[in-house]
Formats: sequence, structure tokens, C-alpha cells
Amino acid sequence: MAAPKKGRSAGAQSKPGRSLALILIAIAALTGGMFASGHTKPRLGIDLAGGTSITLRAVAEPGQESAINKTNMDTAVEIMERRVNGLGVSESEVQTQGDQNIIVNIPKGTNSKEARDQVGTTAKLYFRPVLTTEISGGDATATPTPSASSSASGDSTDKATSSASPSGSTSPSPSSTTQGRAVTDALKADPTPSKSASSSASPSPSGSASGDQATGALEAQYAKLDCTKEAVRAKAGDGAKPTDPTVACGQNSQGQWQKYILGPAEVDGTDVDEAQAVWNAQNAAGWTVTMKFTGEGGKKFADITGKLAKNQPPQNQFAIVLDGEVVSDPSVSEALTGGNAEISGNFTQQSAESLANMLSYGALPLTFQEDSVTTVTAALGGEQLKAGLIAGAIGLALVVIYLLVYYRGLSIIAILSLLVSAALTYTIMSLLGPTIGFALNLPAVCGAIVAIGITADSFIVYFERVRDEIREGRSLRPAVERAWPRARRTILVSDFVSFLAAAVLFIVTVGKVQGFAFTLGLTTLLDVVVVFLFTKPLLTLMARSKFFGSGHSWSGLDPKRLGARPPLRRTRRPSAPVETKEA
Repeated sequence: MAAPKKGRSAGAQSKPGRSLALILIAIAALTGGMFASGHTKPRLGIDLAGGTSITLRAVAEPGQESAINKTNMDTAVEIMERRVNGLGVSESEVQTQGDQNIIVNIPKGTNSKEARDQVGTTAKLYFRPVLTTEISGGDATATPTPSASSSASGDSTDKATSSASPSGSTSPSPSSTTQGRAVTDALKADPTPSKSASSSASPSPSGSASGDQATGALEAQYAKLDCTKEAVRAKAGDGAKPTDPTVACGQNSQGQWQKYILGPAEVDGTDVDEAQAVWNAQNAAGWTVTMKFTGEGGKKFADITGKLAKNQPPQNQFAIVLDGEVVSDPSVSEALTGGNAEISGNFTQQSAESLANMLSYGALPLTFQEDSVTTVTAALGGEQLKAGLIAGAIGLALVVIYLLVYYRGLSIIAILSLLVSAALTYTIMSLLGPTIGFALNLPAVCGAIVAIGITADSFIVYFERVRDEIREGRSLRPAVERAWPRARRTILVSDFVSFLAAAVLFIVTVGKVQGFAFTLGLTTLLDVVVVFLFTKPLLTLMARSKFFGSGHSWSGLDPKRLGARPPLRRTRRPSAPVETKEA
């Protein structure tokens, strides 16, 4: 049985080159991917690269002051986090401060303006029927483009098509008009509205429906509304309740501002369960936005689209209104049942994702006002980073000096292993920035510095096991193999404890501390990879060399310096003479 065991051991020792080749190929592939993607440096967090800090203050509706409570504030924080993360922003911090403030920190290098617009867009989301619309500041008879398009800030054209899944996509209406008769709940009593449009751009004051909904004050407000002015847009529809008609502004595909008279809200943003930007290869429009409603929301949506489908443009459109601005105004030609709908048009990927993000996370339980927006500089963080790197360099230098003095030739293996671990850490962190949005902050740098000690500790455990075997009188090559199982168990247990601590810290903490935990966990996993695929195979190869194998005094494995004793030899005891027995 001894011979086969020896053969297996020899076979295991003869293949260290495979492990070394595997890890070197992995480093080359990661480095190539880093340069191919153009991300040759890790992405920096807000404390190192600077960014934007937004302070939002919760404002309750009149008579609903009790709505500002911990539950609603926590819900608002969660929605804001998803809004920011929906833009691909990472290392952002959204946290409460006091009883009614929320602080949002957005790191530099992201589209901070778009993120600010999304986070600051704190009003509730509503679906309102379009009563009338026209180009603001232009000719009242202007006709919007029949094909829908979207801008980066959201699609506000009036011809985006909407369809229900299963019935498929409906085509947009062939033409659009800026005139229209008010559409309200009275549709149920007036199912066949006139197909002829009024000659006026504003709704006719005659008729019960228009008399109830488009009052003289609203018509006067609509006539004076100039959406080309930002100050006017900001105040459009102020004070309007969801149950009242209102005026609003929105931007069409040509970048022109349109003004609207909108009916009472028929569907609330909380009725949208999920919205996604989807590439539809079978649809000539390309990018589409799919919506999934809640059970109650699906019924409301089917009811309003069934009413709107009976009307002529633009009264067959519903406006998606967020913070008083129309972000999309698709038209319908049939009732959309089943709780699913699709908005199609000339969306780009960015505009489709932006609209889907608004639909998914547009409803907040509270209204927020933007108290302050400040730009965070990286000067202080840069100074702290410089101090941290200096401290890390001093610590690394002390570790290297200790290895050189104590382990001599073995220190070469340890230093090479540290370099391999550093290369893997750097390339992976650089690639994690564009892939999952990982950003390197000061605590993450601290985690990387702490990892130096964890990695060096694994080398020391293995080296000491090998030296113990040599002290027992074994030669280097058998000592390397016999020491590995014992060292491997110790290294795995130690790294498991470190990884478990990092995982718990990552789960129970928020913000920058998670950066420390993530880096610590990542480097701990890489330590196992480096020890198994580089350090152990490299020491196996070194043991075959004359310098290490002969126990050179500078190899760090000199039996005399280690106080090795001759191996114990087992001798057989002489057997006692056997007396013959006579029968």
C-alpha cells in the first residue's frame, strides 16, 4: 500500500505548473479586460472623488402632519435608494437625519443632474386624461409629430403608443390636434363624443362636461401658461388636488414645450407594481416600457383606457404626471385589460430606462422640499487617502523587512504572492466599477490595507508548518507536501472567520462601512485563491531547486539553523525464542 501512496504524492507534486499557469492566465485575462473596457482605475467614492450632497425636508399635506413618521421616512429612503440605483449610481448614500430630513450623497462621475432630478422629484405620480394640448408659445394649430420620441428627461410626446399584453401593440393615431373637448367622468354618460374639434385651442366652456371641469379660471390659466419659462413651469398646477383638473407642461420629441389641460387623476403611482425598459426586437419602435399594475390598479387602468379609446386625439391620450410635469402622454385605441401595458415610441435606451424608473419608484409617501444642494470636494478625502496610503506603505515595508530577515529566501515567495494578490485586487476592483457600480472610498482602502496582514498571515502559517517538518528531520520536498494539509486547514478556518465577519458587517451596516466590509471580504477570498494556486505550487517548484533543496543557509530552510534532529528510526525487537513443545 505504501508504493501507490508514494506514487500519488509524486503525481501531485509534478503538476504545480498547471496551477501557476491558471492563475497567471486569470491575471492576464483580467488585465486585458480592464484595458479593453477602458476602465484602468478603480471608481472612487464621494469622499475621494467629490460629488453632490442633497438635503431634502419632508412636508406633510395640510391636516396630515402625523404622516411624517419613521415608517414613511424609511419607505421614502428605500424608494430614493432604488431611484438612484436605477440610474446605475453606486456608493450613493441615502439616510435620514433627524425626524424630517433625508440626506442624499451622489458621488462624482455619475450623471448627478439626472440623479438630482430623480431624487428631487418627490411629488406623487398620477395618470391623468389629456383634455387639450398645444405647443406652448407657438401656433395654436401646430400639430405634434405622429411618431413618439423620448428625451433624456422623460418622454413627453403625445403619440407614444400603449398596448396590453396579450393583445399586442396598437398603432398610433394617424393625426393629432391641439383642440379638444374636456374629458371627465361624464364620459360614462356621454359615450359618443363629437368627432369634430372645436376651433378654439382651449376647451369649450359649453356643455356639462366642459362646464364642470374646464372652468373659466382654468382656461385663463391655460391661456397665460408659457411653458418655455422655467419659473412658470415650476409653478404650473401648484395647489391642484388629484381630484381636480389642472394645467401642466411637458416636452415633446422636438424639444418643444407643450402645455396641457388635464383631467382628474384616474390612476395613482402606487398602482404601478413594476415597470421595465425592454428591447423589443419584433417592434419597429425598438425600446419599449412595460408596466405591470396591481390588482386594483389594473382595474382602474382598464377603465380609464376604455373611456379614452372612444375619443379623438388628443383626448385619447393619458398623461403620466410626475411633480407637476408631463413625462409621457401615450395614446390608446382600445381598453387595456389584464393588468399589463406597454408604452412604445422612438425611445432610446436611456429615455426608456428613465421613464421606467419614474414609473417604478415615482410614488413617495411624503412630499419633500429641496433645502440645499452642495458640492463635496475631494480635498479632505485626498489628504486622508494620502495619509492612509503612507501608513499602508510603511506597514508593508515593515512586513517585507521582517520576511527578509526571518525567512530569507522564503521571503521571495511571500513577496511574489503579495504582488499577485495586489494585481488581482486592483484589476477586479477596476472592473467592478462599471459592472456593479463599486466605488472605492476611504473605508474600502482601509479594508485593502488590513488584507495585507491577512494575506501575510497565511504565508507564515504555511512556512512555519514546513519548517516544523524539517525540524522533525524530513527533507524539504516531503516536508512541503506533509505540511500542506495541516496548513491548509488552519488557513481555511482563519479566512472563513474573516469572511464571515466581513459578510455580517456588510449586511448590518450602511454607507461607507459597507465599502470596508466588501473590500475585506473580497481580499479574503483572493487570499485563498493566491495561497492555493500560487504560493503552494511555487514553493513546490522551489523545493526542487538546488538552492532550497540543499538547505542553503540563505534559503530560510537550513536544517542546522532550524535545529533539526535526526529522524527517529524504528527497530524491531528480537522475538523471544519459541520453545518447542513435545506431543
